[in-house]
Order: sequence, then structure tokens, then C-alpha cells
Amino acid sequence: MTPRPVGARSVDEILAAARARLSRVTPAEAADELDAGAMLIDIRPAAQRAATGEIPGSVVIERNHLEWRLDPESSARLPAVTGYDLRPIVVCMEGYTSSLAAAALLDLGFGRATDVIGGYLAWQAAALPTARPGERAAQIAPGASPAC
Repeated sequence: MTPRPVGARSVDEILAAARARLSRVTPAEAADELDAGAMLIDIRPAAQRAATGEIPGSVVIERNHLEWRLDPESSARLPAVTGYDLRPIVVCMEGYTSSLAAAALLDLGFGRATDVIGGYLAWQAAALPTARPGERAAQIAPGASPAC
């Protein structure tokens, strides 16, 4: 293996730096915030959603489209994104990718962005509501693949 370039960080270091910037929430806290109007964003790919289910009321925005769909200045933004006062809460399968994604949303200017500790698996373990993908309990954002 070649030596690490000057300034390079390991994925664990990048993850720790991202999480240091976030006030992460438990699945129960995320559910309460969803009920209060926060946008719960599921960034998992279609295959994971098809295998495990969806969170009712969440918005599916696959990771590779996230910044474009939420940047208020992007022509590809979701209609619901009209400014920077949104409370985006990101969920992935286990709570790793979501931390990196939430940090990217902080960089976009969403000062209240965060993610769900433990991800979808922790949501399931907490016995919070889930639905089969065919039930279309989640809103599929443009560019995201339906899980069917």
C-alpha cells in the first residue's frame, strides 16, 4: 500500500468529523419530528427499500441526488424546498451514510440538518411504523427509483 497523502483522512475520521457537527436524533425523536413537520429523507437505494420496507411519510431521495433536490438555488430542487428553514432528517440503512449526507446539508446552509442514529434498522427495532414498498407510504422524489 502506498503512504497516505498529506491531508488525506480515513473514512472513520471523515465520519467522526461529520458527526461532530450534528445533533443526531434517535428513531423515536425522528418520528416525533416527522409528525411535527420535519422532512424525513430516506437516502437508501431502491434495492434496500424493496428488501426492508419504507417509513410512512418519508421522502425518498437517493443519495446521489440529495444536494440537487434540496438546494433552494437548484433548478432540480423539490417544490417543498423554498428556503433554508427546512428541518431535514436523513435516514439510511444503519446510520453511517446518513451522517455524511446530513453534514453535506449543513454545508448547503441547512443549519438544522441531522440524521437518525442507527438508521432504518434502528427504526424497525424500535417498532416504529414501516410499510411495504408497494404500499407507497413514502413520497418518491424525482430521480429516485421506486422500490418495486
